[in-house]
Amino acid sequence: MTMLEEINLVKRIRSGDQNAFKELYKANITPLFMFMKQFSKDDVRVEEWVQRAFIKAYENIDQFDGISLFKTWLFKIAINEMKMDFRNANSSKNISIDEVEISSEMEDSDFQWDQVMKDWLMQLSETKRMVFILYEVEGYSHAEISGMMNIKESTSRTILTRTKAWLKTKWIESEK
Repeated sequence: MTMLEEINLVKRIRSGDQNAFKELYKANITPLFMFMKQFSKDDVRVEEWVQRAFIKAYENIDQFDGISLFKTWLFKIAINEMKMDFRNANSSKNISIDEVEISSEMEDSDFQWDQVMKDWLMQLSETKRMVFILYEVEGYSHAEISGMMNIKESTSRTILTRTKAWLKTKWIESEK
């Protein structure tokens, strides 16, 4: 879906056309679910984040500026929903996002996950893991990542470079 098509759909949504939102939903439900699945094996939890992201997007459609893709804005909302859940869980159960397992289900990606890589990614901080997955797996640009995560574009680049260097070091060590 092109940006122009999205802008037209958003205009229709703002004028009360619920079918336009259904089109955006259909175009984005699978990519959003697959991305969020990287942070929890619990499909019910992932579905909750996705559902809340779509509800918030619909309720706040007037806040969508059209500068970025709708998908980028939606992913940002979903990331915030996930973070909120982890903060709430952390305060009541002392569970950290860093303890959540990354799923190996990635149907639309050429990136092959194996247990070693998953273990290494789980050793990364939440921010490093998100930047890596958003850039390397989901294919977002640093500009889009900076918008989603509220960090500078240069920070996204630096985090990715350092994360790749760390992963490369881990790989070299494992080959010895």
